[in-house]
Amino acid sequence: MSALRLAEQRGEVIDIARRMTSDRLVVGTSGNVSVRSGDLVAVTPSGVEYDELRPVDIPLVDLSGEVVEGELKPTSELPMHLTAYVEHDAGAVVHTHSLHATALSLLRDEVPAVHYQLADYGGAVRVADYATFGTDALAVSMSEALRDRNGCILRNHGTVTIGNSLTKAYNRARQLEWLCELWLTAAKLGAPAVLPDEELAHCATLFAGYGQSVR
Repeated sequence: MSALRLAEQRGEVIDIARRMTSDRLVVGTSGNVSVRSGDLVAVTPSGVEYDELRPVDIPLVDLSGEVVEGELKPTSELPMHLTAYVEHDAGAVVHTHSLHATALSLLRDEVPAVHYQLADYGGAVRVADYATFGTDALAVSMSEALRDRNGCILRNHGTVTIGNSLTKAYNRARQLEWLCELWLTAAKLGAPAVLPDEELAHCATLFAGYGQSVR
């Protein structure tokens, strides 16, 4: 039997998908995860419980969306994932149905600058216009909201975050949910104070050199 292609990446997709459930960013089989390696993408399948997934169950698709390995059908949101790779040079994509971010999308057109962590997304996180799930129209709407950003919210739907790795994309998904919860919590008591654009830009510069160097 030949070795499973991209076995490590397929396992990572499963790990992150299960974390989405344990971190309450999705319910059941909602949301989806993918990671790119060269011209191939490992992506969660459609309608399968994450706890039941094995690496062999993770489809591999090319950048046109054709399945090149795997028996299961890819997520219905594949157009969004491929658009993020082709148009935004993503290395990984995480799509959640997180509660607070989705709630904010019903009220706002972007996430207000209530915390400097928004600088990690390239600025205020936009809310994409609503379109039916799984459609090319949703991928187009997402792509516009994702322009010059590392994440966006889909109105009446959920979030999309990207990164050069699945860990980075997932951490952005968790942080985005926290930012939305922060604004919703403060807004219950009044109009939250927000940071000016200049401060977000300054923090973005600081973030560029933040953390440990990789040897």
